[in-house]
Amino acid sequence: MVNQDLEKRIKEKIRSIPDYPKKGIIFRDIIPLFHDGELFGKCIDAFAERFEGSVDAVAGIEARGFIIGSALAHRLGKGFIPIRKEGKLPGDKVKKTYSLEYSNATIEMQRDAVEKNERILLADDLIATGGTASAASKLIESLGGKVIGLAVIVELLDLHGRKKLKGKEVFSLVKY
Repeated sequence: MVNQDLEKRIKEKIRSIPDYPKKGIIFRDIIPLFHDGELFGKCIDAFAERFEGSVDAVAGIEARGFIIGSALAHRLGKGFIPIRKEGKLPGDKVKKTYSLEYSNATIEMQRDAVEKNERILLADDLIATGGTASAASKLIESLGGKVIGLAVIVELLDLHGRKKLKGKEVFSLVKY
């Protein structure tokens, strides 16, 4: 459970930008939150408190998930696995194409990034429709890993992203 004071402070830092990236979308910009070192640290602490002792590595989804995931991996003393947009990684890769709320995208990761039965925590800035997190989960699981949950700062409840992550915990700090 997220402390109400933390949730209030996070919401005060998040900018709502209407009609971005297209008309009808309200973009939740967490960049001002990253600029507040103390508050960003409290977010990482909340994630670490919830998942400490239950993960072997943290995977972050490009790009803001890299910021959250790498900080969280460091805090937990675990390794970090980048999940990138198509064409950004060298070597042998696996990839997955999926739908976003306003477009399609492809993500990929290196084939040797996950060990069999490794418990992976996904980290990203936000869950909306669940398409990105679901695709990332499928990539990890295709390599033998087990996704134990998703840690996000923002959850957009009206888009029902949790439904695409059945059996996986979604831990969000604020909800809209």
